[in-house]
Amino acid sequence: MAFAIADLKKVAGGAVGIWHYSTTDATGTSSGQTGESGYFTNATSELKQNDIIIVVASTGGTRTVDIHVVNSATAATTVTTIIG
Repeated sequence: MAFAIADLKKVAGGAVGIWHYSTTDATGTSSGQTGESGYFTNATSELKQNDIIIVVASTGGTRTVDIHVVNSATAATTVTTIIG
């Protein structure tokens, strides 16, 4: 499943935005660990550098939670998992 911007919700803001994203994709897909670099590219107009995304994903059918930090919010948003 591809990134769906409708599932990205801002839950807090300020100097750093905090976002929630829920997907049935595998955990490694949204973090870019499985070659999905630029997973959040369609959200570049929403995200900014240092924003935090709480991602509820799936590993083998089991729901997981990862926290990502936005390293760049340019044409190819790069998000790195900082806690998994």
